[in-house]
Amino acid sequence: MKRISRCIPLALLALVAQAHAGEPQYQLTQKLALGGDGGWDYPSVDPATHLLYLSRADHVSIVDTASGKEVASIADTPGVHGIALAPELNRGFISCGKADVVKVFDLKTRAILATVATGAGPDAIAYEPVTRRVFAFNGHGHSATVIDAASNAVVATIPLGGKPEFAQADGRGRMLVNIEDTAELASLDAKAASLVSRWPLPHCEEPSGLAYDADHRRAFSTCGNQVLAVSDVDSGKAVASVPIGKGVDGGAFDPATQDVYSANGEGTLTVVHEQAPDQYVVKQTLPTQRGARTIALDSTTHRLYLPTAEFGPAPAAGADNPHPRPAIISGSFVVLVVAGQ
Repeated sequence: MKRISRCIPLALLALVAQAHAGEPQYQLTQKLALGGDGGWDYPSVDPATHLLYLSRADHVSIVDTASGKEVASIADTPGVHGIALAPELNRGFISCGKADVVKVFDLKTRAILATVATGAGPDAIAYEPVTRRVFAFNGHGHSATVIDAASNAVVATIPLGGKPEFAQADGRGRMLVNIEDTAELASLDAKAASLVSRWPLPHCEEPSGLAYDADHRRAFSTCGNQVLAVSDVDSGKAVASVPIGKGVDGGAFDPATQDVYSANGEGTLTVVHEQAPDQYVVKQTLPTQRGARTIALDSTTHRLYLPTAEFGPAPAAGADNPHPRPAIISGSFVVLVVAGQ
């Protein structure tokens, strides 16, 4: 049996959960039927423009969340995983996992401005505003490529000693990243372009999504064994472990509500409420849709966006692919919109 929290007894957590039952709950308010073919990975939202950036296998789709319509597309982004935004520089950065490059684009014209070589298999990508640097995390290369966001020059390549997953800037010149295969949270110094700390994530297996509470300095790692691992990013101490759903790949945190969100591919959204920096309780488990495993938050509207699609049967297993994924049904791609009542 997994430990729910290091700070409050299970009986007390149950009482708190009952107290939350009467509070306003989240609900699925819209399904943006966007169609098209191909998979998806990390979405990103620009809260100033309410534009949603979607990774779609070989291109980036840009959606106006007010109308629910695609307003632009950026082509030729093979194996796109994530999109990092630097609004003060009017630039966006796309990790192209199959091409081992980051593509830089103009946020207004959507024109490609530069193509920057990275390590093998860039996956997660994040902008660090203090240094104005972009960090592309190379899943196959077990490293981070650091890019000057103004000049597009590669500043450094940081060895990470494991497979990086999602990352977050801490607002003070550090970059935090999950190391999936070692179940660690790593802290990078953005200015020195160096690895500072590696902290174990107890009770966590294969951390993927990462959310962050800047005010309380807490990182939330979503783990493959149905755990949300909470860490103090100053000491590296693990402070809580909270149950979530299956198949997670993304997390988010809203400072206005003090809620943490875990997007679970099984078809649920776990909402965890931060009562205090070291005290957490599951507030709600919202049914979503199978495959809705990644997530983006618009911090001004407090709406959540989760891409997914319908699936057909999985192909037969073979020696080259012993665990085949089910096929995506053509034209069924949607973005789920979740909001509080």
